Amino acid sequence: MKTINDINFKGKRALIRVDFNVPLDKSFNVTDDNRIRSTIPTIKKILNDGGSCILMSHLGRPKEGPEEKSSLKHAIKTTEKLLGTSIQFASDCIGDEAKQKAANLKPGEVLLLENLRFYKEEEKGDVNFAEKLSKLGDVYVNDAFGTAHRAHASTTIVAQFFKEKCAGYVMAAELDNAKKVMEKADKPFTAIMGGAKISDKILIIEKLLDKVNHLIIGGGMAYTFFKALGGNVGNSLVEQDKLDLAKELIQKAKAKGVELHLPIDSVVADKFDAQANSRVANNNSIDAGWMGLDIGPQAVHVFSDVVVNSKTILWNGPMGVFEMEKFAEGTKKIAEAVVKATEKGAFSLIGGGDSAAAVAQLGFSEKVSYVSTGGGALLEYFEGKVLPGVKALE
Repeated sequence: MKTINDINFKGKRALIRVDFNVPLDKSFNVTDDNRIRSTIPTIKKILNDGGSCILMSHLGRPKEGPEEKSSLKHAIKTTEKLLGTSIQFASDCIGDEAKQKAANLKPGEVLLLENLRFYKEEEKGDVNFAEKLSKLGDVYVNDAFGTAHRAHASTTIVAQFFKEKCAGYVMAAELDNAKKVMEKADKPFTAIMGGAKISDKILIIEKLLDKVNHLIIGGGMAYTFFKALGGNVGNSLVEQDKLDLAKELIQKAKAKGVELHLPIDSVVADKFDAQANSRVANNNSIDAGWMGLDIGPQAVHVFSDVVVNSKTILWNGPMGVFEMEKFAEGTKKIAEAVVKATEKGAFSLIGGGDSAAAVAQLGFSEKVSYVSTGGGALLEYFEGKVLPGVKALE
C-alpha cells in the first residue's frame, strides 16, 4: 500500500477522504477539533508539494437529505484556523458547483465538499455516485481510518476509479500503531477492556487472549462476569444471555496462561444519576437496588499496579460512567497509570471512542504513545477483519 510520502502532488488535485465527523454545540461551533487537527499534516504535505486538496467527509447521521445541523460548512472556520489558509466550499458534493470549483482549483488551494451523507448513495456504496466523486480529483487519498470499516462510496468504492491512490498520514499511523500492538508487542502486554457490554467486545477479547499476558476488565461488562461466577450484583448492568460466555472466557484465559483481572470492588449508586447516593461495595455482594457505576479503590490499586509494570498497553473502554464526575475516578486513575507506564518506556495505544474522549478530557493525549481516531475500525482491525477502506488502497 502506498502512503502519501510515495507521491509528489505537484500540479495534482488530491481528492481526500477525511473524517470531519466532529461534535458541534447548539450554535454549530466545533467542540472537539481532534479529528480535523489530525488531518492537517496530510493536507499540508499536498499543498507544500504544489498540489491542491478537495476534502470530502460525512458529519452526523442525516436521514432525509440535507439538514442545517449536519452541514460541513460548520467545520470551515476551525479548519481554516488550524490550516492557516482560507477554504472554498461547495454546497453539494457532486453537483455542477463542486465540478466547477474542483476544476478551477489552483495549486495551494483547498475545497471542502458538503456532507457526503446528504446522499443515500454514500452509505449504500453506490458505484455511480463514487464515479461522480472521482471525477473531481487526480489522486485519491484516504485519511479517514475511523470509517475504514465501512464499504461506503467515498471510503472504498471510489478508489477503483484512480490509478494513483494512497493512505494519508492518519491512516498510515493508525495501521502502523495497530500492527505494533498486535504483531510486535513487548511483554508484559496488558489489554484494558472497559465499556458496557461483553457482546461488543467478544471477538477482540478472544483475539487478545492469544496475545496478552494480562487482561483487565472494567466498566459495565465486569458485572456479567461476577454474576456468572455466582455473585450478587444488585441492579448492575448484566447481559443475562452472556453468562455462559463469561464463564467460557474465564476458562480460556486460564488455559492460555493469561491473568484475567476483574475489579474486586465498585463505587455503587442507588440510581443512575450524577447526584445519586454512592458508596463502595464488594462486587460479589452488591445490595439489591444498588448498581456499580465505577471501579472501586481496591480495583484501582490492583489494576494500576499491573498497568505500571507493563511494556505494551492497549486500552479500549472506560472503567465507569466517567461522564459523571462522581463515577470518573476509576477511569482517571487508570489513565494516570497508563501515563506513568508510558513515561517508563511502555508503548500505550488508546483505542478510540470513549477511551480517547476520557484521555483527552483529562489532558493526557500527549502523554500516551498513540490515541486512535477510529473506535469501531480499530476494534474490527484487532478482531482480524479485513477493513474495506484499507483493502481498496492495496
